Amino acid sequence: MFVNFTNHPSEKWSREQLAAAKAYGHVSDLPFPAVDPLADEAEIARMAERYADIIAERSPAAVLCQGETSLAYAVTGLLKERNITVLTAASERVSREETLPDGTVRRVSDFRFVRFRKL
Repeated sequence: MFVNFTNHPSEKWSREQLAAAKAYGHVSDLPFPAVDPLADEAEIARMAERYADIIAERSPAAVLCQGETSLAYAVTGLLKERNITVLTAASERVSREETLPDGTVRRVSDFRFVRFRKL
């Protein structure tokens, strides 16, 4: 099983990213939670333990863990302690600028999945 622990549902992924994830098995989404910016380190640690337990119960072959930095870092560490493979998505950013009729410039960025990278 591949656990997608992010804010990006796998149903919206490119064919390439979904195929790369399925190489690890069935893809299961677990939405990354909102993290209160006022949460202290102890609260982050409690959240990390809770989510690491939820993920470990699924016995994943790999986990894509991306979200709010402090929680993602803490969960990654706990999963690695349990010998669970943790990944990040490596993407190519393609940007272009468009000049609008009123003269303002809008930047549009597309992120194209390239591969998963082990953490």
